[in-house]
Amino acid sequence: MNSTPVAELRWQPPAPLDLARTLRPLRHGAGDPVARFVDATFWWACRTPDGPGTLALTPDGGQVLARAWGDGAHWLLAAVPGLLGAGDDWSELDVSGHPVLRQVHRERPGVRLARTGRVLDSLVPACLEQRVTGQEAFRAWRLLTWAYGEPAPGPAEPRLWLPAEPARLLAVPSWDWHRFGVDSKRYQAVRAAATVANRLEECVGLAAGQGLTPSEGMAAARRRLAVVPGVGPWTVAETSLRALGDPDAVSVGDFHLSNVVGYVLTGAARTDDATMLELLEPWAGQRARVIRLIELSGLMPPKYGPRFSPKDMSRI
Repeated sequence: MNSTPVAELRWQPPAPLDLARTLRPLRHGAGDPVARFVDATFWWACRTPDGPGTLALTPDGGQVLARAWGDGAHWLLAAVPGLLGAGDDWSELDVSGHPVLRQVHRERPGVRLARTGRVLDSLVPACLEQRVTGQEAFRAWRLLTWAYGEPAPGPAEPRLWLPAEPARLLAVPSWDWHRFGVDSKRYQAVRAAATVANRLEECVGLAAGQGLTPSEGMAAARRRLAVVPGVGPWTVAETSLRALGDPDAVSVGDFHLSNVVGYVLTGAARTDDATMLELLEPWAGQRARVIRLIELSGLMPPKYGPRFSPKDMSRI
């Protein structure tokens, strides 16, 4: 495979940028075949509107060196500022009233919300992550991509793969979904998304506020995602956060998020979704940014009772 980039550029962030912490949420497990870190470089493979492409982003002093391969190389380079959160404005986020958030915000000034601009690439792994452990979901994502995707353009290392195209997702037989450990509700959600993939990619334009305010556009994009059978509030939030850089995404229904939010904001060991939303209400419009600070704090509530055990569907 060709190790010489089709195109490259050096991008100067308009503000301090923590590349690793900004892009880490795009990786679905340490073995993600689509997005991974190798030393300080972030590698990402995707299907752009211009064709398959691979992007490598490396911090270089105060700049970012971006290299791209494949037919989608120029699209990927044009997407670099959005991917690195250039339009994600935290200047009006006021966390001065909470000591933990204030400290994390001061210590991590370069964290932004990434925006990939590729909806299906975020929606499929989110569907696979519904109601299961991360271990199960990440395994399913790897097996699905290796079986129905294809090697990404660019260097042989770090062995990136392109996500499966919509037509190939629709062709996955039930016995392969079973082998991947994916139950019928989750793979039916993936199939439903693949059926309307082109309409879902239009969410990028909606979220950009074409003819609408940014908040109205993002709300319209969320509504379109929610129309897909099997895609509920949690999946919508996980997708809009990564694909659209949604600053107000809240993953209601998550196994752990409400407890973590409640613990960091109040010290309570257990918090339900309704209380979490009440606690986050003062930051309406910027709740995803607050949640990111909470995650970066590293604080976790005490654990009680047995852990949620994964179920190996492939053995049933």
